[in-house]
Amino acid sequence: MGGRVDVVVVGGGVIGLCTALCLVEAGRSVRLLEAGTMGSGSSHGNCGTLTPSHAGPLAAPGTIAKAMRWMLTPDAPFYVAPRFDPTLWRWLFGFARRCNARDWHSAMASRATILNASRAAFPDWVARHAPGAEYAEEGADCVFRTESDFDLMAAEMPALHALGIAAEAVPGAEYLRANPAFRDGVFAAIHYPGDARLRPDRYVDGLAASLRALGGVIDEGFKVEGIVREADGVRVRGSGGDVVAGEVVIATGAWTPTLVKSAGLGALPVQPGKGYSMTYERPRLVPQRPVVLHERSVCVTVWDSGFRLGSTMEFSGYDATLNRRRLDALERGAAEYLHEPFGAVKQEEWCGWRPLSVDDVPILGRVPGQAHVWVATGHGMLGVSMSPATGQLMADLVCGRAPRIDPAPYSPARFA
Repeated sequence: MGGRVDVVVVGGGVIGLCTALCLVEAGRSVRLLEAGTMGSGSSHGNCGTLTPSHAGPLAAPGTIAKAMRWMLTPDAPFYVAPRFDPTLWRWLFGFARRCNARDWHSAMASRATILNASRAAFPDWVARHAPGAEYAEEGADCVFRTESDFDLMAAEMPALHALGIAAEAVPGAEYLRANPAFRDGVFAAIHYPGDARLRPDRYVDGLAASLRALGGVIDEGFKVEGIVREADGVRVRGSGGDVVAGEVVIATGAWTPTLVKSAGLGALPVQPGKGYSMTYERPRLVPQRPVVLHERSVCVTVWDSGFRLGSTMEFSGYDATLNRRRLDALERGAAEYLHEPFGAVKQEEWCGWRPLSVDDVPILGRVPGQAHVWVATGHGMLGVSMSPATGQLMADLVCGRAPRIDPAPYSPARFA
């Protein structure tokens, strides 16, 4: 594998790993290049929920008005740090144009297609590639303390049902009887029986081990610095030297537009959306399944091996600072709903960037005008949820096979 390979995959998160695995299973020789360590980006600290229930995009009617109200609230669930950043403001303008009912329904259908395909694939996919990932088909809940917020979310249930995603409303008193981990004051919940969960760091570990076992090569600490077109492929240049390949797939999450632009391959309308999480030893009294505490936008995931609070969306560029105010907001929010909102021992505080496309739909396919360069990014908060189907779609496209799902809604060409 020291010479030319069929495909170089750049990026060692769940999207890059799943793409590499699907390509190896298709008979291609693959070399995966990761600037840091495997899964060191947003694949590490997310909440590990597998959620077709989240098909509705962030670009929704009312989102921009809400974000403007929150601009002076640094611990708000959706926060845009006030600053001069022309690229961000162009992105926000494009995002705002899509915050309407027509675009919301269109994006929801595209997201549901890939979410449902991944959810159907997960049982076999995890059994083959990451059996230690603590995968469980428990469903998930969204819990409300106010009637008004519940009514808004309940109004989306018919749209989910039309896309094959089950959702069931549960009155607050009934929910509390069945869920002793919650404090009084729950108005209602929506249960999504088709959702599932896993532990994302163990998922990454399993995928990487499986890729190596199947003959894929992984180079950690290999920072890609350029991509040069050649007559019958590409030359990928970086800190580890040159790698010659027939094709290259760029799957570097929120860093994808930076790499694409620096390589002279154009621009992608993707912004880094900073998320936070805190991981603890498992408390004694915990929710039965993953939950979103709606009014505080806090996600709670319970595994046999631990307990995580996460979420929030912060647009502050690539600032790697752990914002104490936003971390504390996770604990405060959880304490409003749960008797035991966190564990006795804190194991990790984390932040990372999710790749937010301007329409909140993944960007998957060939870079326009580039015969051998592909991208897989723009998954927002759903990279883990969408990972098996993304890997399969990218492998189908790169190998020239008939895709199992229609690639048109995800094509980078939609922004050309």
